[in-house]
Amino acid sequence: MFYKKQKIVAVVPAAGVGIRMNTDCPKQYLLVAGKTIIEHTIYALLLYSKIQYIVVVLNSKDNFFCNLNLIKNPRVITVIGAKERSGSVLAGLNFFLRQYKFYDYWVLVHDAVRPCLHQDDLNKITKIIKNNNCCGGILVSPIRDTIKSIMKYDKFIHHTVDRSTLWNALTPQFFPLLLLRNCLSNALKNNVVISDESSVLEHYGYKPMFIIGRADNIKVTFPEDLSLIEFYLSRVM
Repeated sequence: MFYKKQKIVAVVPAAGVGIRMNTDCPKQYLLVAGKTIIEHTIYALLLYSKIQYIVVVLNSKDNFFCNLNLIKNPRVITVIGAKERSGSVLAGLNFFLRQYKFYDYWVLVHDAVRPCLHQDDLNKITKIIKNNNCCGGILVSPIRDTIKSIMKYDKFIHHTVDRSTLWNALTPQFFPLLLLRNCLSNALKNNVVISDESSVLEHYGYKPMFIIGRADNIKVTFPEDLSLIEFYLSRVM
């Protein structure tokens, strides 16, 4: 049985450098709609009162976050992460457990560069905490485009993929803290390939729930994404 009380910590892995954006600073620090992307992201989490703490996992060479007003917020904690996302999430979880020893918490893991997170999605995903038999869940959105399979190092289409059972995995992803920590720790020790938090639970036989989220909860990956998130953010400012 998992815990019914809504004790929630958020972990925001923000140690990446965003090579594909081709910018002078990590993409989470690009200015959009008057704030950095990571500020929009964390303010959306701070607005959700059920989140007691937000652990922001930074690169060891990060010289940007300390200049943001967020550093003064008592609910925001910073910790140094790892080269890979999975290691950064684990570092955040381990730090939180060492610092506070709150073992009955659930954890929301949310990408630093998904700044358009709506409170409706947070409400929907955190409701699964009331399900005693639930090991956690993630937000997803339907795939809208036709999907082609292309072989590596080839210029020709191999086949068209049936998209009827395929979904885009979003964040936040939401799990009992100890369960996620233990699965991540074991997976990293055994060199298990991890694409997101759900995948590590799936590897150990768990079946997270999926909750359909908003399509505007996009991840900033390429330069052309900036104008789109600026549009989405302008609608809620």
